Amino acid sequence: MIKLKSKKEIEKIRASGKILAETFEIIKENLKSGITTKEIDNIAYDYIIKCGAKPAFKGYMGYPASICISVNDEVIHGIPSKRIIKEGDIVSLDLGVDLQGFISDSAITIPVGETGRDVQLLLKTTQECLFKGISMAVTGNRISDISKAIFIHAKKYNFGIVRDFCGHGVGFSVHEEPQIPNYINNGPNPRLKTGMVLAIEPMINIGGDEVIVMDDKWTVKTADKSLSAHFEHTVAVFDDRAEILTFL
Repeated sequence: MIKLKSKKEIEKIRASGKILAETFEIIKENLKSGITTKEIDNIAYDYIIKCGAKPAFKGYMGYPASICISVNDEVIHGIPSKRIIKEGDIVSLDLGVDLQGFISDSAITIPVGETGRDVQLLLKTTQECLFKGISMAVTGNRISDISKAIFIHAKKYNFGIVRDFCGHGVGFSVHEEPQIPNYINNGPNPRLKTGMVLAIEPMINIGGDEVIVMDDKWTVKTADKSLSAHFEHTVAVFDDRAEILTFL
């Protein structure tokens, strides 16, 4: 069941999203070669708590940390640890914030130091896929319009598109209906309505589409060990536009 949000509820999700975006800015300032992923997790936790909110992922389905940190060939759900970030890594950060029961969800992928042109193209294209998907999230369109926009743009560059995980509704819970695939498919295809709040999140690989879940039951990697990027925003659907709620 898709849960529509009122204007007042959307404003509360936006307030959650502002804290999330601020958290990312603080992490960006600290994300350098030599920092551990656990230290990044601590930075996120401390700021979110300071703002009177909670990390939405911590404890969700047993997830042990505040933020998902996935490095290089890790796609999503990487668990923070003593792992040291190195020059040339690309680091995907996926974060949810719960502010008095209103939840926002966003992801970014950040290069550490110098990276090659292929990596730069991956990051640029994945972010473009996100905004092309967002541009289709308006009343009257269907979920497939978002999926198609993402898919077509990624395939221009022959990048792999993760199919095992997808975007989703958000706002009252971490994951709500509808699901939002990043590829063209024949699944459920509801029409978009004003008041929907969606987490749109392309996960794009330099190599193939396939992914594997590691022994920790959380971390997802590319099956061919190719690099992966992940960008996500929480957006509200209106009659004439999609409005990003996880933005400063």
